[in-house]
Amino acid sequence: MNQTTPTENRKLASQTINYWKIVLIFLSRWYWVAGTVLISFVLAWLYIRSITPIYITSASLKLDDDQQQQISSLPGSPVNYNPFNQNKIQTEGIIMRSEDVILNALKNLDYKISYFLEGRIRETELYPKQPFQIDILTQDSVNFSRATYFVKPVDRTIFELSSSDDNKKSVTKYRYGQAINAGNMVFAIKTEIPADAKYSFKFNGIRDLYGRAAGGLNVFEQEKNTNIMGVSHTDSNPVFSANILNEIIKQYVKNDATLKKRSAKQTIDYLDSQIDFLDAQVHKAGNKLSSFQSDNKIIDPNTDKQLGSSKLSNLQNQVAELQLQELGIQQLENQVKNNKDRIQLNLNLEGTNNTLLTGLITQLNGLIINRENKLQNFNADAQPVQDINRQINEVKQAIATNIRLLHERNQKTISYLRGQIGQASNALSSIPAKQNDFAKLQSNFDINQRMFSMLFERKLSAQISAAAVVSGATIISVAQPSFFPISPVPRKIYSSYLFMGLFTGLGLILLVRILNPYLYDIETIEGLTATPIIGIILKYPKKVQPGESVLSIERPKSIFAESVRSVRTNLSFMASDQDTKVICITSEVSGEGKSFVSLNLAGTLSIIDKKVILIAADLRKSKLHHAFGSDNRIGLSNYLSRQADLSDIIFKDERHNIDYITSGPVPPNPSELLHHKSMTTLITTLRESYEYIIIDTAPVGLVSDSIPLIRKADINLFIIRSGVSKFRAATIPDRLSKEYGLSNIAIILNSFGDEKLHANIYTTNYAHSNSGTYYYSNYTGYGKSGYYNDEKNWWEFWKKKE
Repeated sequence: MNQTTPTENRKLASQTINYWKIVLIFLSRWYWVAGTVLISFVLAWLYIRSITPIYITSASLKLDDDQQQQISSLPGSPVNYNPFNQNKIQTEGIIMRSEDVILNALKNLDYKISYFLEGRIRETELYPKQPFQIDILTQDSVNFSRATYFVKPVDRTIFELSSSDDNKKSVTKYRYGQAINAGNMVFAIKTEIPADAKYSFKFNGIRDLYGRAAGGLNVFEQEKNTNIMGVSHTDSNPVFSANILNEIIKQYVKNDATLKKRSAKQTIDYLDSQIDFLDAQVHKAGNKLSSFQSDNKIIDPNTDKQLGSSKLSNLQNQVAELQLQELGIQQLENQVKNNKDRIQLNLNLEGTNNTLLTGLITQLNGLIINRENKLQNFNADAQPVQDINRQINEVKQAIATNIRLLHERNQKTISYLRGQIGQASNALSSIPAKQNDFAKLQSNFDINQRMFSMLFERKLSAQISAAAVVSGATIISVAQPSFFPISPVPRKIYSSYLFMGLFTGLGLILLVRILNPYLYDIETIEGLTATPIIGIILKYPKKVQPGESVLSIERPKSIFAESVRSVRTNLSFMASDQDTKVICITSEVSGEGKSFVSLNLAGTLSIIDKKVILIAADLRKSKLHHAFGSDNRIGLSNYLSRQADLSDIIFKDERHNIDYITSGPVPPNPSELLHHKSMTTLITTLRESYEYIIIDTAPVGLVSDSIPLIRKADINLFIIRSGVSKFRAATIPDRLSKEYGLSNIAIILNSFGDEKLHANIYTTNYAHSNSGTYYYSNYTGYGKSGYYNDEKNWWEFWKKKE
């Protein structure tokens, strides 16, 4: 087979994706994935052990919708109409989170002392359990120590006490029942401290737990389009969460009833003031009527006069009722203008309130409560508070507009009725003066009396309603402690960390491959260069000892020696017309195994009785003489500088039957010496005595010393070392071929170890490649076939030696 195809006519090998190789890449580092998964499980276990679990409890309430009751009582309203305000639950949630409700709820809990169980990783609150009793003798209401106190029993009468204020540095002994003065308070531990665990405690003010109680509270709509309000609370202690949630909903219901009773009382007080005024007016009108009858001796007016005065009286009664409504409208208007608190509708007079006005007042109350909550965290000039104030002013303007419209409607109605009163009065003008005056006095008395009776009935109704006031919310279900944490959930944590570890391991494999700058296998090289590959030299599994560099002879039955022999076989097809072959071996940089390949290639040729000479032509940094134990005092540099004859620099290694020429002392002008005609003369002379002249040259990627030798050689071998040579090294043979018109360059992959992690995912399709190929094997899987006598690995101790 002739491999002298010009480089210009060669093309890169045709390659296709091999999916099995992709699988093998990940399987080659299965222990990375297993390690990351194991680490993830350990981290998940530590996370679950270290984080405090969070529990959730829930309750539900039913809200009474007054607006819905009013609308459903209107004539013609649809039966299935459900105008429940969705914002009401949010408004009631703001009320439930208010400071008064939360603080009143905390007052019903045993909040003053918190006990803790000290663990190795975290501490656990023992509420409601009290492992020992502490009595607070005196305590400042606000300014007292919030430090954590650590206790340890010494015996049945004495215990040790330390504090977090000084990081538990000072430990003091006390007797049970002894008064302890610390942080503006005096307390005593009454009962014996259990010795089975480590305990600590701290003192709380009611506001210390406010954030804990309010922060975990959540209000939501239990079912869509219903008036069922769900309430939940999250905390690290399920019993505390259930207790505080039950107290909060109780205080919320109680607070709602209190507000309603306050509204009823304001209505009764207003009616009392109007009743006192009308009582005086009735008394005054009655006295005038009685005096008029006595003075004029009028016993009973005529029937016609009575009918006319009755009509006049009815008209005047309607005017009086409208005037009473005006008083309610004015009272509501004053509340909106001057009051900054929540507004309660004190009157339920027909015609004064409509659905829109009620909804606006509910919205205003919600905004006022929201502003009160914002003022707990912001100043009055803060932007959030200013935004709420702007919304309050807009709602107040809408309410004022509705009130103005009601006022205008009442005024128009009063004007109309007064016109009717004028017509009725003209009709009575024909009645004699005394009877006419009597009718007017009688009508005035009847109006005042009816107004008095009406207000008195209203007062009685308001008193009955006040006595029967109930909250607008009803507790449906109370909170029960749930001992199943919502966070962390071990199953979810372990599964998420499992996937995290799995993807981390796979990602690590991909990252190592992406960041890899080195060549490892044949397919990668074939995808980068059109230069043919003459063979693969396997990586020797053991460390090469000094004097054992010619492993092709030292280990002739090893798979390594077979890989070198495969290169020797393919060499016979190159420059086949030459009786003597000059082989130049180079690489990109040092450390890629030029000298090692040269030695072993020379060894395999010597075994088949070929006359071989090995020349160390790297005059700058040669290592070839170490393999033969030479002192390198005389060599090629002496010959090229005419300081020695050819016979003086040729040495023979009897052990391996190889002649060699060392590099000699490092000259000041190595490049010039190699370009000298003496080098050509040397090669010409050696051709007469040897069949193979192997020249170990300097790296072409570092210096240009080897260029004249490459141009004179019959065969040029470019060494690429697996895991050492970088990707750019594979392009150098093509560049040399193009620049110097060479067609005798081939590549040897040295130290191949079948590293699957960095293997190319493509497989070369040699049937569709016109680059010219040599037969060789990577010997994968043959090491255990029995054909080779390699040393066993330590884990294969159970195998019998062949």
